[in-house]
Amino acid sequence: MFSGIVEGLGTVTELRDESPGVRLFVREPTIVADTKVADSICVNGCCLTVVEVEGDVMAFQAGPETLERTNLGELKEGSFVNLERSLQVGGRLGGHFVSGHIDGKGTLIERQDHGEWSKFWFGLSPELSKQMACKASIAVDGVSLTIVDSEPERFSVALIPFTLEVTTLGKLKPGDTINLETDILAKYVQRLVEAEEWTPPGGDTPPA
Repeated sequence: MFSGIVEGLGTVTELRDESPGVRLFVREPTIVADTKVADSICVNGCCLTVVEVEGDVMAFQAGPETLERTNLGELKEGSFVNLERSLQVGGRLGGHFVSGHIDGKGTLIERQDHGEWSKFWFGLSPELSKQMACKASIAVDGVSLTIVDSEPERFSVALIPFTLEVTTLGKLKPGDTINLETDILAKYVQRLVEAEEWTPPGGDTPPA
């Protein structure tokens, strides 16, 4: 479990083919110093397991489903990634509960820069929009943000200068792909609504 508060920007140093997956090597001295094999790290919002630590570089293995369903499959040497270590019990929760399980990808369709501040519009599928609402929480590439506008096929967020500086979001340009994780509470609400349709008219329960 994570909070969506990015602890550091990592740099991809190598992508080693392990067909059908890949071994991803990331350099970030501060986080690596307190990381060991088998730890969970949120990489661009995706929960991955550390499989190797050497010096200031840690390695992860990403399978074909992860590479297809997230923007990790688009990384290359020199790419930057958002990093966050898993939450500690009793610690402060600065963002919101983030599981590290990506619900889908979105695309930056418009960037409105106002000096050092920005408003981003992201395009996404209507299925994901059902789990979103104005002023609700969303994790974009692992960054906990508040939704400003929520429409069927797009949503917006307002970004402060600090977020633009210390995360990958400040480097985004229209057309770039981002990972999205909706608020976990929204998933349960949607599931409860859908479950109401499982019982047929008359109150009989569906056959097992």
